[in-house]
Amino acid sequence: MTRVLVTGFEPFAQDTYNPSWAAARLLEKNPPDGAEVTAVQLPCVFGKSLSVLRDAVRGTDPALVVSIGLSPRNGISVERVAINVNDCPIPDNAGRQPVDEPIVAEGPAAYFSTLPIKRCVTEVQKTGMYAEVSQTAGTFVCNHVFYGLMHLLATEGEQRRGGFVHIPHTPEMPAVARGQVPSLPVEITANGLRVVLSTALAHETDIAVAAGATH
Repeated sequence: MTRVLVTGFEPFAQDTYNPSWAAARLLEKNPPDGAEVTAVQLPCVFGKSLSVLRDAVRGTDPALVVSIGLSPRNGISVERVAINVNDCPIPDNAGRQPVDEPIVAEGPAAYFSTLPIKRCVTEVQKTGMYAEVSQTAGTFVCNHVFYGLMHLLATEGEQRRGGFVHIPHTPEMPAVARGQVPSLPVEITANGLRVVLSTALAHETDIAVAAGATH
């Protein structure tokens, strides 16, 4: 069995529920074949989220780490790159709102995911679910965790691979009820994420297909 660490976030701001954590727990209960998944909840807080993540990586010793975050997307968005900046239009759950601060002082400007991102997207699309390669994880806590994860794996990773995936809201969430964002039942989202995990476990190399953006 291959050990996999999957992280989701606690509820943010006024929400009482976060689909990223619900999906992570579903993956833990029903992992891909050949995988043992541990789900860990991260605080939606700068700094503290990376401390919890680091402890989880050290405690579970996974071969693969996939962090999940919530975003107003249509389906599975596999992130390509994390950038070394916190620049926040709104506060985190602890009231922090860093602007133009590096995540890691003297760290590289960016890290690429070490998941086979295009292969993952292609396999999810084969199931009939919408999936895409995303060119930005923003500059809020999701990117903070993505960059922190990739820096950890680059400096202490011991050949571990990892990346970040954004998922949509669920139908019962307030923003969906107000008609502001698309949604998908978390069980369907978890099925797509299960494909991402199984593809990443089976393949270390990516495929060369167009999945870029013009803007």
